Amino acid sequence: MAYRNGTYVAFAADGNTDITKSDIKYYNLLKGWNKMKGKEFKLINPHEKGSMLRQWSKEETIKRTLRSRLDNSTRLLLLVGNTTRFDTDFVPYEIEYAIDKCNLPVIVVYVNHKTRITENCPQSLVNLLPKALKDRMDNEKVKTIHIPFRERIISKAIEDYNHDKFPSYSFSLYTESVYNSIYRSDEI
Repeated sequence: MAYRNGTYVAFAADGNTDITKSDIKYYNLLKGWNKMKGKEFKLINPHEKGSMLRQWSKEETIKRTLRSRLDNSTRLLLLVGNTTRFDTDFVPYEIEYAIDKCNLPVIVVYVNHKTRITENCPQSLVNLLPKALKDRMDNEKVKTIHIPFRERIISKAIEDYNHDKFPSYSFSLYTESVYNSIYRSDEI
């Protein structure tokens, strides 16, 4: 068994290399938060370890590399945007492998949502989830926490959940008191 300490980040790149035209911009923002001095945000990123993938890499090479990175991860952080549910290649593959083979909890981060998600997750957000994740949630094969794309709540979820400590349910939400412990009421 591999040593697990990373946070595997999955997102829909939509076939784009232009960082302004896909959810890769949110992934890059996470990496930026991690590098800023004075920030408490910490992200051990398995994508930055080992060999780098290239645009011309064969599909099996990409999948083998993704599997290796997931095997070394302790949680899956899934960035969910407007097009994530339409991804038919790597996002579903990453979700399936992370849950079915690695038994990882999933931190679902809605990239276009900036306010608290507490008692009920809006249906408009649920509708953005990829089928691979929805199916596993419906069958209770995965434990998830659903949060907005905000630095401190993402950091809290990374701190709270890993392959040894899961969210309580297939569809978990933080309570108001958790948000209140890290944000002022006028911040989020």
